[in-house]
Amino acid sequence: MAREGNLEAPTRNPLDWKSQAFYDEAACFKELERVFDICHGCRRCVSLCASFPTLFDLVDESKTGEVDGVDKKDYWKVVDHCYLCDLCYMTKCPYVPPHEWNLDFPHTMLRAKAIKFKQGGVDFGAKFLSSTDVHGQLAGIPIVTQVANAVNHTKPARAAMEATLHVDRNAWLPALATRRFRGAAPESANVPVKDGERTPGKVAVYSTCYVNYNEPGIGMDLLKVLAHNDIPYVLVEKESCCGMPKLELGDLESVDAGKQKNIPVLAKYAREGYAILAAVPSCTLMFKQEIPLMYPDDAEVQAVKKAMWDPFEYLAARRRDGLLKTDFKTPLGKVSYHVPCHQRVQNIGRKTEEVLKMVPGTTVHTNERCSGHAGTYGVKKGTHEAAMKIGKPLFKRMAEHPAGGAPDYISSDCALAGHHIEQGFERNGLGEPQVEHPLSLVRKAYGLD
Repeated sequence: MAREGNLEAPTRNPLDWKSQAFYDEAACFKELERVFDICHGCRRCVSLCASFPTLFDLVDESKTGEVDGVDKKDYWKVVDHCYLCDLCYMTKCPYVPPHEWNLDFPHTMLRAKAIKFKQGGVDFGAKFLSSTDVHGQLAGIPIVTQVANAVNHTKPARAAMEATLHVDRNAWLPALATRRFRGAAPESANVPVKDGERTPGKVAVYSTCYVNYNEPGIGMDLLKVLAHNDIPYVLVEKESCCGMPKLELGDLESVDAGKQKNIPVLAKYAREGYAILAAVPSCTLMFKQEIPLMYPDDAEVQAVKKAMWDPFEYLAARRRDGLLKTDFKTPLGKVSYHVPCHQRVQNIGRKTEEVLKMVPGTTVHTNERCSGHAGTYGVKKGTHEAAMKIGKPLFKRMAEHPAGGAPDYISSDCALAGHHIEQGFERNGLGEPQVEHPLSLVRKAYGLD
């Protein structure tokens, strides 16, 4: 008789994405039916995202009231609402490996997405939105950037984007940076490397598409915090997109192409003893989990996995090594902080909260609930409103700071989630607190310009 649930920690199995069987639609649908039947009998994940309510409504409204009564074509409705946050796997499901039922909802959804992509079921708009290295090329070009930003925020342009790219006209969109992070970043000071018991004493910064093309200030603040703590750094010599936007589409060939460009470069830094930092949790997760699961026997991939750090994971470990400065000069007041899903599932703990709480005169209200943004899901027509609905409980909770009244700052390690939360505040009349990335808050706390 099967056990009710696990007592062991979840484990992940490699993704057999190169095999022909992986793309067998009939076999995939058989596995979807098995997984859906287990989920229907449990329903613990109903509050996480739209996939589960969609599934349970389909079951409840079917003739049999069971999964066998659901039309197989409607399975795609469940698949399309999954944005691979991994929270069901890591925080809710009692049947994940090593349980004998071996339930992996996210990677079953990924398999279905990969089949859909291979069959030509993904439109041009979705492909373009996920091509961050392509539309990011406009960033930093004089006049072009300003014109593009101005046009993209007009009603006619938004209507056109909705019609052609299926970008919801009401969704927040990031502006292109007038100067790219990789071109603006200053060189590190020539300071000695101080390795700690837990941490390498030198850092290689993987810029990420978002920081490089959209919000270089986040990257600049990371460099200022490193410099203040006498940590020498370099920018990764050459980089491509981490692949997360393509993974969410099921475009595994493009993920592979990005891996071929990134891993040899990053592995060099890993071999040379650098801590590799990326200020976007999704990018960190790709190198820590998804790419290693796609290439479990690739030594360079595993070396990069070991060397990759979330910035606050690194700073908190640096503190434990006695090598992080605590000379904070500016209190931050009331901070409502959101832990992004892709950071939570890295199993590093609340490291951002830990560092922010070191700042005198600062009260941190930490919230572990999905914002609903989830990359392109939060901006697409058809899912933007679902994203706002998913995030609504979080918006309301963040608006009520335990110290009383509204927060002074709302903050998330995922900059996209932060702006999505900001839009949620505005739409629900929850006030207008300042939105700042946690790295920017630490820079402010240190009193750095």
